Amino acid sequence: MLESMGLPLPAESLIITAALYCATTHRLDITWVAVAAVTGAIMGDNFGYLIGRALGLKILQKYGIKIGLTSDRLLLGRYLFRRHGNVVVFLGRFVAILRIFVALLAGASHMPWHSFLLYNALGGMAWAGGYTFATYYLGSRILNVTGPVAIAMGCVGGAALLAGFLFIRKNEKKLLDEAMVQARSEEKPLSV
Repeated sequence: MLESMGLPLPAESLIITAALYCATTHRLDITWVAVAAVTGAIMGDNFGYLIGRALGLKILQKYGIKIGLTSDRLLLGRYLFRRHGNVVVFLGRFVAILRIFVALLAGASHMPWHSFLLYNALGGMAWAGGYTFATYYLGSRILNVTGPVAIAMGCVGGAALLAGFLFIRKNEKKLLDEAMVQARSEEKPLSV
């Protein structure tokens, strides 16, 4: 839960360790470990979303310029979260660095909470439940698999982040124009 709120903690390792403990000692019921992992992931992201919603935009407006986040780029970020936030929230669960920040960014971008909740819950169930049960059923062999899988997923996630960054950089002006048009057409503009 704390990792999903934005703290850099090893949730993935904790889930794998708990599932291996269940598989080797049978002292804990794997179902309850999965329920705890899924619940913690979903609740943590919702707390992270609320923190991002309450404080994120203000902090980004105040200090974002120091890292290149102009008001136009903040507007663009909000626009992109409205258009593609569902995919980012779901898939962000599977990329370690993005998993820590996605809820905060979704809140700061004012992504509609009902959409965030749905895709966060689906991602949390797939990620936490998937890791828990896969580890339990594969037992000690999972340790041989998770290293290469984690490296592969990290590479794919990194490549996706790089591709997204390059796409946004190349199309920033066009996307910003689209965001401005949408902001003007809405009753409640996407103001920053």
